[in-house]
Amino acid sequence: MRSTWRTLQGVNIRDIALVCLADALVGASFGAISVAADLPLWLPVVMSLVVFAGSSQFIFVGILAVGGNPVAAVASALLANTRLVPLGFSIGAVFENVSPLKRLLGTHLITDEAVAFTVAEKDEGGRRTAFWLCGIGLFVTWNIGVLIGTLAGGAITDTAALGLDAAFPAILLGLIMPALRDRATRNAALVGAVIALVASMLLPSGLPVLLSLIAVVPAMLSTAPGTQKEPA
Repeated sequence: MRSTWRTLQGVNIRDIALVCLADALVGASFGAISVAADLPLWLPVVMSLVVFAGSSQFIFVGILAVGGNPVAAVASALLANTRLVPLGFSIGAVFENVSPLKRLLGTHLITDEAVAFTVAEKDEGGRRTAFWLCGIGLFVTWNIGVLIGTLAGGAITDTAALGLDAAFPAILLGLIMPALRDRATRNAALVGAVIALVASMLLPSGLPVLLSLIAVVPAMLSTAPGTQKEPA
């Protein structure tokens, strides 16, 4: 018990708690937005338990809300979630010498926030504690928030009066803003937006989003290790 407490002392529990609280509020917004999009009440709850990836869930619901194809919604959400693959490798030591079941559970709990708190710790014990504490805390608070938002959204007759239609693009914009500091990412986003805008005049809903992903290819090629020039 004493060694566990010493490990906990090395982890910023207060900051983790604040992030979990903020995550619950975003989860409530997701639940309410899903109801506003006329999706079944059970869908955001089950999605949050099984998928547990906020940005991907927002993307999925957003595409369906504008009448997009479910296949396009799933493809876009999966693409957004691929960022978790390199994040998982960065904290691989956390899953060393653990049972397969615990490793599977830990993989499900990988989020941007959990990885950030994990890599901030200096020793192995602190990293393990930070990951599990943040991962489990976020999973619990996110799902509680989604459930509350879903029930509240279902009890409101006019969800548009609360401005939920503006909440989704605002949250999504907040999620992508940090990534736009990178020039290659920013250029890809601008090109993708132009492609989607033009395609939306010609193609059914959902397809322009998939077509806009073409803009990601040049950005990936420009940042590949073999394409970077050595300084003179």
